[in-house]
Order: sequence, then structure tokens, then C-alpha cells
Amino acid sequence: MYVRKPEWIRTKIQGGSASNGVKSIIGDLSLNTVCDEANCPNRMECFERGTATFMILGRNCTRNCTFCNVTREKPDQVSEIEPEKIGQAVSKLRLKHAVITSVTRDDLKDQGANQFRKVVEEIRKTSPHVSIELLIPDMQGNEDLIDIIINSEPDILNHNVETVPALYDKVRPMAIFDRSIQVLNYVKQVKPHMRTKSGIMLGLGERKDQVIGVLKKLRQVDCDMLTLGQYLQPSTSHIPVVEYIRPEKFEEYEEIAKEMGFKRVASGPLVRSSYYAEDF
Repeated sequence: MYVRKPEWIRTKIQGGSASNGVKSIIGDLSLNTVCDEANCPNRMECFERGTATFMILGRNCTRNCTFCNVTREKPDQVSEIEPEKIGQAVSKLRLKHAVITSVTRDDLKDQGANQFRKVVEEIRKTSPHVSIELLIPDMQGNEDLIDIIINSEPDILNHNVETVPALYDKVRPMAIFDRSIQVLNYVKQVKPHMRTKSGIMLGLGERKDQVIGVLKKLRQVDCDMLTLGQYLQPSTSHIPVVEYIRPEKFEEYEEIAKEMGFKRVASGPLVRSSYYAEDF
């Protein structure tokens, strides 16, 4: 059943010289951004602020999540020069905070862990004062691979649980909720100083008690930061929106999360994992 999009979820078309500059640099270096690949509703606003979230390891994902706009065709060959190009882009864009994410690459022996490491190293070379946030897949829970990533010492390690456990079969059929929680738990055990972050989408049919249950699980593993946003259906072939959550409900969840002890919370219909990440 089609659910009509309310006014509060509609975005205005934005664009300008700053936006064009960001797109030009990214295009010249042949880099991918999750902003475009995931059809993010905030991408033009972020481009106008001179920020972007880089997506490494190609454009095609090996998972079959029903919410995601990233394509699931044959995975791309890993580019050896991609880390250097991202280092150049971060420097040219004069970023203060760089966010790096990736498609899931279950086909690779290291699942892309070393590419994350190399990207961090290249950014440190060109822009040593930039804070770095990595938004990583679950690495199938392989702690050796997680070690490769976190030993590069990013400032923030982000891994999204995406939805409540009861909806995983429909939303993330190749993922496991407890495994995602364990990824965040392991990071804190090995690197207590490292800030961890996670996020969930609302509007897929979850109940309030289920959302609060997820927040409790995240705090049990000392997750520091949280994002909550509205799921938007990228196309008719993706899982449909069940409900558009009102802004007041997002505000309520934000207060609940802060009371639980999350150090930073961003909660709103258009919030995404990397939205205003530099303010976190």
C-alpha cells in the first residue's frame, strides 16, 4: 500500500557554486560518494557545505538489503589508487571531518579491511588535522579484520544496526543483529578511547518498544553516538514505507536516547548516518 509522503519529509532542490565544486573534484578523481549512490535527500545541502561521504571498494554490493539504493551487480575490482585519490580529495575540499564508508565486499578475502586502513593512512598524510569517521560493514564479525581497520586509529567507528531485530529477515536478510552489536562491542573492548556510533531507520513497521530495545542494546556496549532517520523508499523494487514518523516522535526518541547516556544524538526525518557528522 502506497503511503503518501508528508510535507515535513519533502526537501527543496538546492545547488550552487560550492555544490558544483565538490561534484567537480569528486568527478575529476573518479570517486564514489554514498551521497549519490544511496540517493541521499541531503546530498545537495552537504555539497553546499563542502562535505561528502566517500564510498570505497566500488559501487556494487554483495548483500541484498531491501532498503538500500546501492546496486547489487558483479563487484568492482578494488582500485589500488583509490586511497591516494581520497587523500587528494579531502585535501582539495579542505575538509575538517572526513567520512568513509563502503559497499559490503563478502567476496574479498579481507572484505576490504585493508582498503579502509590505506584510506586512513593517505588522509593522515595529506590532512593530518582532519578527523576521520569510518562507517563499516559488519566484516562478518571477523575480529582480525576489524583489528586491521581500528588499528588505523580512526576518530569514530560507525556501524549501523539499521532496524530492529524483528525486521532483519525483511530488511537485512544477510545480516545478523547480534553480530552488528558485537562489532560495536568489540571495538570498545579493544579500543576503549575510540568513539563508536550507530544508526537506525524508522518507518519500516517497528514498534516503539522495539526501538527502545535497540537503544538499550547499543548502550549496553557503550555506543557513544546515535542517528535516527526516516526510511525513504528509493524505488518500487525496494521495501515500502509502512509509516512516516512525525517530527515530534523523533524528538521524543532523541530525549529518550540522551537520558540513556548517548553522548551525541541526531534524530529527525531527514537525518542520515553522515548528516552533519562533523558536528558530532
